[in-house]
Amino acid sequence: MHTMPQQITAAESSSSSSRRAFLRHAGVAGAGLAVAPWLPGDRSSATAAETSSGNMIVHTTKPLNSEPKLDVLTKSWITPVESFYVRSHAPNPKIDPASFRLTVEGLVDRPLSISLAELDGTFESTSVVSTMTCAGNRRSEHSLIKPVGGVPWQAGAIGNARWSGVRLSEVLKKAGLKENAKHVWFEGLDEIAKGDGIIPFGASIPISKAMTDAEGMPGGLLTTKMNDQPLTPDHGAPLRGVVPGYIGARSVKWLGKIVVSDRPSPNHYVATAYKLVREGTPIEWAESGPLYRFPLNSVICSPEPNAKIATGKVAVSGYAYPSGQPGTTIAKVEVSADDGRSWTTAKITSPLREHCWVLWKADINVSSSVSELTVRATDSRGDTQPEAADWNLKGYMFNGCYHVPVDAG
Repeated sequence: MHTMPQQITAAESSSSSSRRAFLRHAGVAGAGLAVAPWLPGDRSSATAAETSSGNMIVHTTKPLNSEPKLDVLTKSWITPVESFYVRSHAPNPKIDPASFRLTVEGLVDRPLSISLAELDGTFESTSVVSTMTCAGNRRSEHSLIKPVGGVPWQAGAIGNARWSGVRLSEVLKKAGLKENAKHVWFEGLDEIAKGDGIIPFGASIPISKAMTDAEGMPGGLLTTKMNDQPLTPDHGAPLRGVVPGYIGARSVKWLGKIVVSDRPSPNHYVATAYKLVREGTPIEWAESGPLYRFPLNSVICSPEPNAKIATGKVAVSGYAYPSGQPGTTIAKVEVSADDGRSWTTAKITSPLREHCWVLWKADINVSSSVSELTVRATDSRGDTQPEAADWNLKGYMFNGCYHVPVDAG
């Protein structure tokens, strides 16, 4: 299992201070940044400022990568499909639901080829509310410490939805697991240009995760519906894997194949991507484990960056979500107007569940000397969000305390 982001080292502390100073004086925060750099290969990229329209910030169009504006994101505990972030590595594949078949192979006693109708008719349907977040959520804040490549996500690459389908464990039981089964691979039907060839987006999870179903929370789900409606093409129709508590990259869209193996998937997005590395050397990539569980995090969604606010009592709101550790929920959310010297406990205004975010609000005292607001969360395991996150080359898992510059007076 990977190591979660921790407090920055003493040698990096000056970078953290510089980041906060930059937020104040340049007038941007993670929620409003639109200047993160791109890798040379991202030719369809555009800055958020160039393509913001309606309720969504579109980072790229081919393939589509977009996130909702924060004031829209937190209007409801269940995120509407039209306000749910979209992360794609290739254009949406064209799939005929009538001829579609999911294959299950590898270390199984009975390889399967299942149509959507057979999936629905053979296995018990189940639904679960679970938060999904991109490993790169808040990546733009990594770039304030040191530039990183990739989609410059602000803080909206997250959403909470009701996912409906069948338990992954039941399908695997139907196939029959061999004794040396250790991992479950997922392969999408998308076609991603990589090097001189075409590959699917892939993921894998430990067999223990796939087969561990708690009450009301499956280890994995093969979904056909999102918020009680059929999946849309942007969200993986006709079939998407959903792995509660894990980063969104493990919830493969347009799922077409499951392989049971004795090792993690060799797919690029497991073997050589979605890892925490600093230098990017071949040995570092090889020795770093895949990212699985997402970290404890919280974000201020209102007021927006650089908002003009009156002194006195100010309403602040946002979201927080616990780590992907089983059984963990948010215990406390706190907001500060004096750079962490004192904290006001926020009121949680939504249900409190495992693998789900919470919405929160607080009224805090603001004086004319206040230049930024800060939020941090504590979970039921007693872990508190760190002041800052370790920088990494790909800009994953940013979970340092969230700072928003404001103009009080």
